[in-house]
Amino acid sequence: MMMARKQDVRIPTYNISVVGLSGTEKEKGQCGIGKSCLCNRFVRPSADEFHLDHTSVLSTSDFGGRVVNNDHFLYWGEVSRSLEDCVECKMHIVEQTEFIDDQTFQPHRSTALQPYIKRAAATKLASAEKLMYFCTDQLGLEQDFEQKQMPDGKLLVDGFLLGIDVSRGMNRNFDDQLKFVSNLYNQLAKTKKPIVVVLTKCDEGVERYIRDAHTFALSKKNLQVVETSARSNVNVDLAFSTLVQLIDKSRGKTKIIPYFEALKQQSQQIATAKDKYEWLVSRIVKNHNENWLSVSRKMQASPEYQDYVYLEGTQKAKKLFLQHIHRLKHEHIERRRKLYLAALPLAFEALIPNLDEIDHLSCIKAKKLLETKSEFLKWFVVLEETPWDATNHIDNMENERIPFDLMDTVPAEQLYEAHLEKLRNERKRVEMRRAFKENLETSPFITPGKPWEEARSFIMNEDFYQWLEESVYMDIYGKHQKQIIDKAKEEFQELLLEYSELFYELELDAKPSKEKMGVIQDVLGEEQRFKALQKLQAERDALILKHIHFVYHPTKETCPSCPACVDAKIEHLISSRFIRPSDRNQKNSLSDPNIDRINLVILGKDGLARELANEIRALCTNDDKYVIDGKMYELSLRPIEGNVRLPVNSFQTPTFQPHGCLCLYNSKESLSYVVESIEKSRESTLGRRDNHLVHLPLTLILVNKRGDTSGETLHSLIQQGQQIASKLQCVFLDPASAGAARWLMPVIPALLEAEAGRSLEVRSETSLANVVKPCTKKVQKLAGRGGRHL
Repeated sequence: MMMARKQDVRIPTYNISVVGLSGTEKEKGQCGIGKSCLCNRFVRPSADEFHLDHTSVLSTSDFGGRVVNNDHFLYWGEVSRSLEDCVECKMHIVEQTEFIDDQTFQPHRSTALQPYIKRAAATKLASAEKLMYFCTDQLGLEQDFEQKQMPDGKLLVDGFLLGIDVSRGMNRNFDDQLKFVSNLYNQLAKTKKPIVVVLTKCDEGVERYIRDAHTFALSKKNLQVVETSARSNVNVDLAFSTLVQLIDKSRGKTKIIPYFEALKQQSQQIATAKDKYEWLVSRIVKNHNENWLSVSRKMQASPEYQDYVYLEGTQKAKKLFLQHIHRLKHEHIERRRKLYLAALPLAFEALIPNLDEIDHLSCIKAKKLLETKSEFLKWFVVLEETPWDATNHIDNMENERIPFDLMDTVPAEQLYEAHLEKLRNERKRVEMRRAFKENLETSPFITPGKPWEEARSFIMNEDFYQWLEESVYMDIYGKHQKQIIDKAKEEFQELLLEYSELFYELELDAKPSKEKMGVIQDVLGEEQRFKALQKLQAERDALILKHIHFVYHPTKETCPSCPACVDAKIEHLISSRFIRPSDRNQKNSLSDPNIDRINLVILGKDGLARELANEIRALCTNDDKYVIDGKMYELSLRPIEGNVRLPVNSFQTPTFQPHGCLCLYNSKESLSYVVESIEKSRESTLGRRDNHLVHLPLTLILVNKRGDTSGETLHSLIQQGQQIASKLQCVFLDPASAGAARWLMPVIPALLEAEAGRSLEVRSETSLANVVKPCTKKVQKLAGRGGRHL
């Protein structure tokens, strides 16, 4: 019984006829009132299936085809809808029009000979084997479209939609249209079928026409009026559902929504769908080289894509995709432009650092000068096609050189002018520094020990005072003060040696009494060398006491010439130059006393190099000395974390010759960076005489991340490190802790041993001849007077 009841439930079906002003151009103007567009939007609401062009001018063959079927009405097909009361129904849609012969421009002859007004009011329509209409392109090509026949070739009309075009139609008088509509309504009213007035093209509506149409509806027993726009898809479903409610009184009454309120709702729906679709595109498309065909296939099943294409169509979806691609390409180009512009000042500094060479050159002439430089191609690339940002060069990520045509742009010219200004300012600052130093040297007001605050008042009115920063002045002044203080102390020491007799006959503890100090100061008080230290009285008194102590207890520690004391220098030479017999046969390069400096490159990514450099320095003394096997070395570190092809990240500089390299990694990315950097560094020195970096001793070190207990990842990193170490022919250490103290000891001697094995030892610049110098005349004079320390 239950199954039978379910089978008895039938979906209600309504047959709706859409009518309105039709006829020749003289009667309807150059275009129709929008009946076809209204039917098209309702039957096939998807944007891709909506067509604005539905011509009524047909050839005789098209008029006689199975779609038109020699009728002046079109069968638009069957539509299923769930209306506001959520009850599903079916609707058969027909459109009453008038087809015009493209030869005579008169209405085609058909079986129904009545004029349009009487024909449009027909409630019984018959046309055997008539096919459903899609669009004008279907006529003559029926086999390319779905072929669906009008049910049984007959339809009984249940209600009418009476269309009124409220736009400013070309060659059409609105009052004449309203008269036609009034006569058509009178004919429709005789059928006793429900009628709903549909205002079409409200997106281009004229306010007076809309008002007159409403007045007409009110005069006809309060006809329901729905304001629509098929182009914008506003209130189209509402027009048909309103008519269905009038046909079937059992359905809930439909609420009529004004056009602009409905347009706002539709616009919000489209905007929301657009936002979701753009989000989908931005999530899927990351590269500006993607194409629409492949991306649209990826998005096909996504509801964000389906909703937007349904509302706005594939072409608009493609347009938004292309806009996103254009935006990605623009951002990519701008990133590369910023990188090039950031490297341009470095190129200027490397190729044209001399102000005298470019001081009076324009950017154009400087561009020609750049081409003559030997390292021009290291910094720039000359492209066959220009501009660079309109060529495939934008995707050449391996070539980091600056496109030379970038020099023709305004930002590049501004950077060149900034380079000129920088060089000029540097020259001016050098001149001002020199002028300031000369002023200090010649000024009688600058005396040893005078504070900067007092000295500044003497130079504030000078030309150079406004050119340099306060810290620079203080630095120069501090160095000058040190020079004149050292000189004053040296001269005062000379003065003390000249008055050696003042220091005879002191107590055995060599501590002068207050009376004796007073006598010394009275005797020396008239001497200019004594007065020169008047602002440094405490240091002057300390020099006197130190001199007295030296006279009575002469050692190399108390020598006034220390650390230039001959005794101290000879002792240092003997300890550093002569090898103990027990060490003669040791092969370890650390036994060679000539190696007293270690230059280490520390290569790492994401802060690894800087962190290790800081930890190593923490192990050193304050003056960067490091003790290995009892010998002290001067340690110089060069942490590198960027592109090694740039001068600022080069392994080797004019003042830094590396003895070895510590290569750090803690991930696949940082290991790839190490390998690429080593290869780039080696490639840069191939073919050169000074190909020192090709055979530079390396040590590859895996650094554990703090708190990382992922054994599987650690094992993988160890295996990869071992493979890379074998490839680079270097030592591999694993895994190092975050601190450097545990494994730094064996690493540095191993690198030095490899360095010494290739006869690239760092030789001490100090020779015995340079060190052993005669003692100063002050000590000689003292020795001549009975002093015991030489």
